[in-house]
Amino acid sequence: MDVISVIPAYNEEKTIGNVLSVLKEAPLVKRIIVVSDGSVDNTVEVAKSYDVDVVELRENRGKGGALQAGLDSTKADVVLFLDADLLGLTTEHVERLLQPVLSDEADMTIGIFEKGRMATDFAQKMAPQLSGQRAIKFSIIEQISDLDVSRFGVEVALNRFIESSKIRVKPVLLTDMSHVMKEEKLGVWKGVAARMKMYWEIIKYITRVDSLKLK
Repeated sequence: MDVISVIPAYNEEKTIGNVLSVLKEAPLVKRIIVVSDGSVDNTVEVAKSYDVDVVELRENRGKGGALQAGLDSTKADVVLFLDADLLGLTTEHVERLLQPVLSDEADMTIGIFEKGRMATDFAQKMAPQLSGQRAIKFSIIEQISDLDVSRFGVEVALNRFIESSKIRVKPVLLTDMSHVMKEEKLGVWKGVAARMKMYWEIIKYITRVDSLKLK
């Protein structure tokens, strides 16, 4: 089965290289697509140095729009979504996310951080449905029509579709893995503001979907 990995990235020049170096060593992944979501740093240049496919978006579309842009440029059996700011990613993590889908034990896996860092472990235990580390059958992701407008509500869009369909989901523990928090990237106040914006976009998406259901 053909496996591609799509990585949305917004100003992730410091961390995306670590993610790509692991993916390049993962034998199950046949193609890697980085979508630069309006980055203004060296994200594009770093990604290109790893000889992967790069989609450059001039304007920031949010995570959902970036993922859709990556999916629009390819076709495969299974898609692996990974964040660009992961810490501690290994080829074993990649395999653990992919194998249940490849062996048809699940239609989608959701990666949950464990024993990485207290803050990110706690956040994912509180809201595992917001994890960006997933493997999913391409035939399923194609059925989600509003992925591109979900922005940071993309994980919610996936979960809402799962709830309304008979899709088999398997949680996968990603031991010793974490990610860089917004407060670390941007500083405390800008990071908190960015986090609040992310939550607001998630709420807006949920409200929009619920209002459409009522019509």
